[in-house]
Amino acid sequence: MTVSPTTTKKVQSVSGITVRLAGDSGDGMQLLGTQLTNTSALAGNDVATFPDFPAEIRAPRGTRAGVSGFQVQFASEEIFTPGDVLDALVVMNPAAMVTNLGDLRKGGILIANEDGFNDKEFKLAKVESNPLEASVIEETYRVVKVPMTTLTRDAVASFDLGVKLADRCKNFFAMGLVYWLFGRSLEPTLRFIEDKFGKKPDVAAANVAALRAGWAFGETTEAFGESYQVEAAELKPGTYRNIMGNQAIAMGLVAASKVSNKEMFYGTYPITPASDILHELTKFKNFGVRTFQAEDEIAAICATIGAAFGGSMGVTASSGPGIALKGEAMGLGMMLELPMIIIDVQRGGPSTGLPTKTEQSDLLQVMFGRNGESPLPVLAPRSPGDCFDIAIEAWRIATECMCPVIILSDGYIANGSEPWRVPKMSELPKIEISHPEGTDDETAFKPYARDENLARPWAVPGTPGLMHRVGGLEKEDVTGNVSYDPANHQHMTNTRAAKVANIAKRIPAQDVFGETSGDVLVISWGGTYGSCHTAVDRIRKAGHKVSHAHVRYMNPMPANMGELMKSFTKVVVPELNTGQLRMLLRAEHLVDCIGINKVQGKPFTVTELVEQISAIAVDAEASDPGKRHAS
Repeated sequence: MTVSPTTTKKVQSVSGITVRLAGDSGDGMQLLGTQLTNTSALAGNDVATFPDFPAEIRAPRGTRAGVSGFQVQFASEEIFTPGDVLDALVVMNPAAMVTNLGDLRKGGILIANEDGFNDKEFKLAKVESNPLEASVIEETYRVVKVPMTTLTRDAVASFDLGVKLADRCKNFFAMGLVYWLFGRSLEPTLRFIEDKFGKKPDVAAANVAALRAGWAFGETTEAFGESYQVEAAELKPGTYRNIMGNQAIAMGLVAASKVSNKEMFYGTYPITPASDILHELTKFKNFGVRTFQAEDEIAAICATIGAAFGGSMGVTASSGPGIALKGEAMGLGMMLELPMIIIDVQRGGPSTGLPTKTEQSDLLQVMFGRNGESPLPVLAPRSPGDCFDIAIEAWRIATECMCPVIILSDGYIANGSEPWRVPKMSELPKIEISHPEGTDDETAFKPYARDENLARPWAVPGTPGLMHRVGGLEKEDVTGNVSYDPANHQHMTNTRAAKVANIAKRIPAQDVFGETSGDVLVISWGGTYGSCHTAVDRIRKAGHKVSHAHVRYMNPMPANMGELMKSFTKVVVPELNTGQLRMLLRAEHLVDCIGINKVQGKPFTVTELVEQISAIAVDAEASDPGKRHAS
């Protein structure tokens, strides 16, 4: 422990801190969290975040349903989750406190805006008395009551903003206090304020004053006995930026269009949590990106099919409800055998479900949610940064196999963020695309003749001699003419299925964290990667023979998956659904799997996975080795 040169207060060095900021949906918690994240990333820390939004667009103020939260973990070592238990919780009102306090560790810091704790707010939050005054709270946590609203009004009084605008600055007061407590620099946020509010100098100056007032409160009062410092992490050399999953998908799509020399068309209809992909892509018109906000989901994917038919990189995105509406047209894209990307950013379901909460319940939908035999490749990113690579890989497979490819993201990945090393263009994989040349012989072109990958040629409309028939009716092999012949339908169905199945021969074998055989294999996919990896790492350090396989290629899966599963006594599949991947693994490889399932709109915590997987590992160690899976 060291002493700061500017104060007699102590500065404690720690390896990592987990903070959650919570308040009403209008209190600016997402802005506060984003700035804390960016500042920590610029300080060289490894960072992971978990924003949590109200499900309603205009949730009633002060109610539990209207609480907006942002959790961030920043550390001096590599991390994979936004943290389990909180070291500090900042709350703006009683509703935020009662809905989040259960995650604060004993002895953790509870910072409350005591101006927001009044009789009106108690009634809205459905609490009978002031929760800050409960003896169990003061005995369990380090409670710091700060009159943030009053202090903010005093700090900005000279700018004559009016009470409403003045009160909107209190998130910057809270930001300054949090920055002081955890040794964050004010400079990045001062630059942000200038860029964001530069055209409103009074508002900009007021926000700066509130920010500095929050810092000064921490520095000059006796409310905190010490502050905390997290040193920079050792990251791979390179240029880094903080990136969210939806941002990374958008950038990956743009990169894919450039390395394949294809202009990109993005057709979509707004839906949470996929809408930010559209917002991000509108910034890249200078890279030949065309964005189209359609009148509905069906129009969006049909326009995307048209773009693909025209020779462009066609992309569409939605969430589960929108994917349901796109289902028929997805089957048309598969029948036409045209390359395109379909993104599903999963949210809680069914129906409209939990729009702002995360879930992994669309796997069976994207695998089988189309009429007829219509298999499509499915890829799932494991983290916000991985979305960039998945987007490029999806386009490679789409053009290599001439078929739509589905990217299965989720709300946790889409809205979460992490430091991301910006790659150089020379590091990106090349995607070579060729189109058949024109000919004077109109009978020479065979639109459904296939190459070694069973892919048909991508004929661009208007090319002389390449006129051919398209549509949803079954095609005759090679010619593409409409055919009702039973044997031809069987052949074409088998061929389309084989085209997708054969992808398994051209993707990497499933890698494993740990040994390739042992007591327990944990298989995860999507946004559960971080919690599963961290949990397995802890269990291995405790001496158990547990390994972790995270699947990115969902359909087809890597060719060695079955053999890998049969090399372990027990196979565990944690999922944020009721067991969809587990069902597929059982059916495909005839290996029993143990499910760890959760559908609460929240990601797994490392603690709950460690507890459940450890119990399974102990059971596996006690079992007869002869009971291991037979091939």
